[in-house]
Amino acid sequence: MALKNTADRYGWLSITLHWLVAVVVIGMFAWGLWMMDLGYYDPWRKDAPELHKSVGLCLFAVMLLRLAWRLFTPQPQPLASHSALVKLAAKGGHIALYVLLFALMISGYLISTADGRGIEVFGLFTVPALLSGLPQQEDIAGWLHEVLAWGLIALVSVHALAAIKHHVIDRDATLRRMLGGRGQ
Repeated sequence: MALKNTADRYGWLSITLHWLVAVVVIGMFAWGLWMMDLGYYDPWRKDAPELHKSVGLCLFAVMLLRLAWRLFTPQPQPLASHSALVKLAAKGGHIALYVLLFALMISGYLISTADGRGIEVFGLFTVPALLSGLPQQEDIAGWLHEVLAWGLIALVSVHALAAIKHHVIDRDATLRRMLGGRGQ
């Protein structure tokens, strides 16, 4: 399998980035739910959010790479069997996934930097607080972060169900292409 995408299949870099982001997004959502239930004296109360922030910032970097790769590398053509409505829904769904994910990560950044302190990334370096001290920044960004997380998981679920529908009911190559197979 080639590095780059072709007209009928995704390259290994696109496939790897897709599945890496999928696993991290689902894991971060579960992690966030778990963190919400941590008690004051729980030993993870401090470390879990710090790890969540570090992973989130790494995900942001991966998403920037993924977006650049998507913009500068041709995407496989839609399958000929797909209607105009399916093609439009797929394009809109992918745009919505990117927008929600970037908005989610930005809201997480705004929560973490509301007090003016930067974010330590695995103790290796600090991402500075570029915007802080806005009225109710932490509360508003926190509420938005939660709403966006639930919205993203809902859209990811629809995305996965659509892929399964294409594979099981339509019996087309939509899912196989993201697993390294050719489109037909």
